[in-house]
Amino acid sequence: MEMNQIRRMITAAFEGEQYATHFDREKSVLRIERKSDRSGVDLGLNPLVAKAKRRGEVAVEETIEYVKAVLEQMNPVSLAGNEQRIFPVIRAKSFADETKEGVRLISTPHTGETKIMYAVDLGKTYRLIDEKMLKEASWNEEHLSEAARFNLKKLDAPFKQDEVAGNLFYFLSTGDGYEASRVLDKALLSSYAERIEGEFAVGIPHQDVLIFADIRNDAGYDVMQQLMFDFFTNGRVPVTALPFLHEDGELEPVFVLAKNKRPNA
Repeated sequence: MEMNQIRRMITAAFEGEQYATHFDREKSVLRIERKSDRSGVDLGLNPLVAKAKRRGEVAVEETIEYVKAVLEQMNPVSLAGNEQRIFPVIRAKSFADETKEGVRLISTPHTGETKIMYAVDLGKTYRLIDEKMLKEASWNEEHLSEAARFNLKKLDAPFKQDEVAGNLFYFLSTGDGYEASRVLDKALLSSYAERIEGEFAVGIPHQDVLIFADIRNDAGYDVMQQLMFDFFTNGRVPVTALPFLHEDGELEPVFVLAKNKRPNA
């Protein structure tokens, strides 16, 4: 699909009294905003063109649904009464620390590549929790973290297993938006660590997938590296293309230096 075709498809999806669209040809950015308050989303079309060439119209349709959900979540949200709908979400360490209005987003350090942020589940999407929301609810960050992790533990984790070149890979992709968040469930990690015969590798390439791997030979590192790259480049919210090794309850990022070579931290 070409850029103009994609732009027309997205623009048509937001025609009506509620939304307006504006296209910046120089930057190839399409802005979709609510007419009521001019809040909106700036959508870069170049990355979407690349995705559409690989996946076709479905990539554009998914983006349209995502933008609609983001626009809907701009409505005011309170933490009070929503305690059971709060979850942690994993983001790249470089992810923005503030909202566009300059309000600090609540986050907690995780690894050298990632950090933990917090969200209120809104059904089709979620709203990242900022300092203003926390103050309005008279909560502190410790209470927020405890509530989010408690709710996370209640989520199922139905991994699918695959074997490649003598290595076992486990994939979690439930569609609930918190797949990567399950990496914070220490009980889940411990249960898989007990069954691993080789080295325990963990992948969180984007927010909607979690990969566990039982690496039993050198080929396993190559497979893991390729999986991470593929998922990272195709993810809606990329996190990191680097896999981790799970040792003594900790996650350490590793680099695959060359084909059929063991990664070094």
